[in-house]
Amino acid sequence: MTQKLTCVIFKGLQSIFIKEDRTMKKQSWFKTITLLLVLGIILIGCMNVNEQPEEAVKDNVKETERSLSVHEMNVDEFFEGKNGTFILRDIKEKSTYIYNNERAKQSFAPQSTFKVPHSLIGLQVQAVEDEYDIKYWDREIREIDVWNQDHTLGSALRYSVVWYYKALARDIGEKRMQEWLEKIAYGNEDMSGGIDQFWLSSSLLISPIEQTDFMESLSKENLPFDQEVMQIVKRMMIQMEGEDYILYGKTGQGSGIAGMLVFSKQRMKNMLLQQTWIAHQQMLKLLQ
Repeated sequence: MTQKLTCVIFKGLQSIFIKEDRTMKKQSWFKTITLLLVLGIILIGCMNVNEQPEEAVKDNVKETERSLSVHEMNVDEFFEGKNGTFILRDIKEKSTYIYNNERAKQSFAPQSTFKVPHSLIGLQVQAVEDEYDIKYWDREIREIDVWNQDHTLGSALRYSVVWYYKALARDIGEKRMQEWLEKIAYGNEDMSGGIDQFWLSSSLLISPIEQTDFMESLSKENLPFDQEVMQIVKRMMIQMEGEDYILYGKTGQGSGIAGMLVFSKQRMKNMLLQQTWIAHQQMLKLLQ
């Protein structure tokens, strides 16, 4: 019965997704997948879940390990042979639910999801003053129309403006960027791909599990940044607000993969925080 209910909801989302966005426009598919994640959070108790023994899950800081209750999520039918992963973490209950554990541990370029730590580093070292700090468009025409204008840090994160963040990386500089990648233990910490390219299908690699650990630390403001800096970036990440919840997120895609990081704050449930990662597959293909 529960598997049938799950199937009905996933198929409903598939129908909505295909009707709303056949061309994979980022803003539209972000909202649809966010809905999927909300329903995933609600449904986690009634999905077909196989418990595994408790195991250590690596924290964002590599020297620290903590025990989480890890469960395998059985949702093969919704991926239809696509090689993707889905991670849902209930921070309050210290439980993690994973679809495709092998994929969840595999490292990939973070693509534009790196704009989250990138923004934190830029603000922390004062390469930008705040979310309203403007960089002026160089008049070069780029593939996405909204990129072809001046941007603030806040708008550059929302519209994933690559040229803004490349300029920001150069302003931060190699030395400071490397120092902060090591401080936050972000993936393999490898900048050899170049100061304004290393996170884009290049040398920097991170696994979905590591991304989940990082985003959990950000949600709890446990990273080694000033609290004000973390609050600014979290505010920029807000995608949707309701009466009793806030959804934060950032997308990233490139070289045949796509991903999304989301965490939610539910005001009415003892400030329950949850973190999810879905993807490594184009969303339209995943839901077709």
